[in-house]
Order: sequence, then C-alpha cells, then structure tokens
Amino acid sequence: MAILLDTHAAERPDQAALIDENGETTWSELAHRVTRLSRAFADRGIGSGDTIAVMMGNRRELFEILLAAAHTGFTVVPVNWHWVADELAYVIDDSGARGLIVGERFVDVGLAALADPRAARVEFSAVAGHGDLDPYEDLLASGDDAPLGDQFLGGPMFYTSGTTGRPKGVRGMLSGGQGIPSEIFALISSSMADYVPADGTTLLAGPAYHSAQWAFSFMPLVNGSSIVMRHKFDAAETLRLIDDHSVTNTHLVPTQFKRILDLPDDVRASFDGSSLQALWHGAAPCPPPWKRAMIEWLGPVVHEYYGSTEGAFISRITAEEWLERGGSVGKPLEVMEVFVVDDDGNHLGPDQTGTLYFKNAMGSDFEYHNDPDKTAAAHLEPGVFTTGDVGHLDADGYLWLSDRKIDMIISGGVNIYPAEIEAVLAEHPCVVDVAVIGVPNEEFGEEVKAVVELSDGADPDAVGAELIAAARERLAGYKCPRSVDVVAEMPRTGTGKILKRDLREPYWADTGRAI
Repeated sequence: MAILLDTHAAERPDQAALIDENGETTWSELAHRVTRLSRAFADRGIGSGDTIAVMMGNRRELFEILLAAAHTGFTVVPVNWHWVADELAYVIDDSGARGLIVGERFVDVGLAALADPRAARVEFSAVAGHGDLDPYEDLLASGDDAPLGDQFLGGPMFYTSGTTGRPKGVRGMLSGGQGIPSEIFALISSSMADYVPADGTTLLAGPAYHSAQWAFSFMPLVNGSSIVMRHKFDAAETLRLIDDHSVTNTHLVPTQFKRILDLPDDVRASFDGSSLQALWHGAAPCPPPWKRAMIEWLGPVVHEYYGSTEGAFISRITAEEWLERGGSVGKPLEVMEVFVVDDDGNHLGPDQTGTLYFKNAMGSDFEYHNDPDKTAAAHLEPGVFTTGDVGHLDADGYLWLSDRKIDMIISGGVNIYPAEIEAVLAEHPCVVDVAVIGVPNEEFGEEVKAVVELSDGADPDAVGAELIAAARERLAGYKCPRSVDVVAEMPRTGTGKILKRDLREPYWADTGRAI
C-alpha cells in the first residue's frame, strides 16, 4: 500500500477522498490507484531524482500523480495550463522531464510541445481523459498491486517567473531526489492542522499549479481531508459547493472575494456557510473594504498568510488580529526568523524599513533550478533568503509590507514578471525601448500595460496592435498587455536603468495606493 494513505483507507475506505466534475474516488480506491501508478512509474524507470511534467486542470488524476511522487521520490512539475506550446517545451527542457501527462483540455498544446526538439528527452506521454496520446488509465493499469518497497518523498517543483525573463524552477526539500522517507511528509502536513481542520473537507477553487493552492489542498489531503475541486472558479457555484459538501476550509484570492461579494443579494442570502471554519487568502494584496466585508458576512473565519513559492509560509494573521491591526500580514511563524536589512547589509530594529530576509529554523531552504547565480542573489548567507519584499517588524513582532517585489505585477492573485513580456515585445523592429508595468484594474487589482519608445516615423496604433498580437502568439493570455502606451523617451536613472516607478505613478496617482 501507500504509506501516506494507509490509515485513511483503513479508517474510512468508502468515504470520498477526491471529488471533481467527473466523479469521485474513495480513500480505498485512491490508495489502490496510487500504488499501481507508483509501480507503473517505477517500471518506466521513474524514481528518485527523475522528473515528469503535468499540464492538467484541477482533476483527481493530478492528485494521484502527486501522491505517487510522494511515495517514490520523483519530482512533478505542475505546468500552468494557460501556457502555450513554446512555454511548455521550455519547461520540459529546463526541468529535464522524462514524461509528460496532460489533461484532455490541453492535448493540442501537449502535442505541439512534444514536437519541439527541446522535448526530445520525453520517453512517455499520456492524457487524462480523451485525446491523441496514450490513455492515462492504461498507464495506471500497467502497474501491479505489489506492495511498494522503500518509500521516499518526492513532490512538486513549481516554476516562478523572475527578473531574468524565463520562469525558474524552485527546488526545495519536498521536490524529491533527497532520499527523505515518505513518513516525513505526514509530519509536515500535520502542521496544516493550525490552518485547516483535520479530517475536514477542502474546496480547491484555484489552479493547483500554484504553490499556495497545492499547499492548501494536497497537504490537507495527506492529513485526512477530502478534496472537492473545480477546474474553473464560479462564485455562485463556490457557495453551493461549500453548503452541498459541508466544506470546512478553502483558499481564495482577493479577486474571488470581489466576485462573491458582487453576487446578487438573493444568492448570498441563500448561502448557509455554517460548515466553513477557515477561509485563507494570500497571493495578492487584498483591498481592506473587500476583506472587511467578507469578515462581516462570514464571521471571524477569514484569515491571511504571507509567503512565497521559495519560502512557503512565513507569517499569518487571523481575522480578529487583522481587525485590530489592518494592514499587517501577521506574526512570523515559530519556525521562521525575519530579518530587516538595509542596503549595506545592516540589520535594522523595530519600525525600521528595509529588505526582508527569512530563515527557517528547521533548516529548509531552496534553490533555483539550473540557476546558481539567481540562487546566490536571493541569499544573504546560506539559509537566509529574500523574496525581494520591503517592510518592517513593529515593536510587538508583527510584520508589515511597505513595498512589493520589484516591478512584479499581481493580477487576480497571479504573479506576472515583466521581463519575459518585454523580451517578446522588444523584438519588434520599431521598438526602441519597452517597459511593462502594472496599472489599476477594478476586478483583478492590476492589469498588464506596455510602455514603448518607438523609432521615428512608426505608426503608434499599428505598432501597438502588432505588439499585442505578438504577445498573444508567444505568451499565455494573462501575461499579454491589454494596452500599449507610447512615450517620447523613457525616464532613466543616471546609470541608465528605466524608472518604472515614474512610469507607474500617473496611473496610480488617484488610487491612494503606494507604488
């Protein structure tokens, strides 16, 4: 059997563990399927130190693959399902993936990526559902029921964008290849009991390729929580699912708050919500009026965390604390040390603002896959890292953020880094210089805007349309500029760096938000 599932399968074999649009899987069925899938991967030589890529929606098969990795030591790269074939091929190549599994919605992207020379090392591929790849069910059925031998922990390596353009894989303790016994993950996931009730029901309402959505679903699953999931968020359906399945906990981003709050009064009035014990949010700054409205409606169950793909959970703040200290992201977790450092590397005291650095007392750290220079740049010293955020600790030990990751755009809870977009737009022959910035968007918080300096005689309207078209061809839709503005000359520092703050300022001047 699979050690992380044995207890749950024995105690409640016929209870649903996973529920999606297509059906449900009981705990006993899940343990059986994960055992066979683990054996199937092992028969193909996939084990500790190996990698497979998965481009799949929120469906049960994704969690089976993640669980197989957690028992056999290999690494899973959950690929953003909005990406195009070029982006998928890049990740397959960069991660060294030996296999690719896609959901039926993404077969065409998968086939196009597999035709790319960068995917030449892929040894097998499969589709969950229907499509022109080998069926996932055949892959699973090829494994036998023999008990698994030594079980070593593997897990996800999430790709996160950076200032150098292409996304980089973040490899941490859970990513596999380190010979850690699988039982360790049961101890790690038990810490989620402080965030979500054990043996409850989790609603996954956001993409599991995001590290936060993974943490707030997969870790509760290992801790005994059933998961109800949907591929696409619908505000009214979310309320129905919470009531219909007696959901105890979920994770949402501020944009989802807004869509729920904007529902008709009769829809909100019909919501019971008495089962809900914890609604966590993070990933993007939440406008205080939205959060206050959610707390007033649902009660003191709306909690916030601060963290990152690199550093996992760093701090948290309960609803009650936030009502007293609105604006703080809470006290650091007991296992996290927070240092505030100035530009000269000096450690600062309470209420002094500087770059935030973090250290996990348990010794866990991360590296950027295939990028030692980027890894070194993120560390003050071994084990002490930064996400690039600026802030301070107050006298009571609460953490406050006063700035955001340099130049990053957060749209609907999704991190978007401009450099990758700028690299595409800069290829246009009429573009002299380009900067991509975030500007206000009522629904998503920010949207992507390109600011360009053009060569003499270029037609601004024509070039703008061509740039947007080029971006849509090369990049996922959420990365594409919604508009293009032309400036006569880019504002720059004395060393030639573009002053993006100066570019952003006119768009944010009337919002009251610091940029």
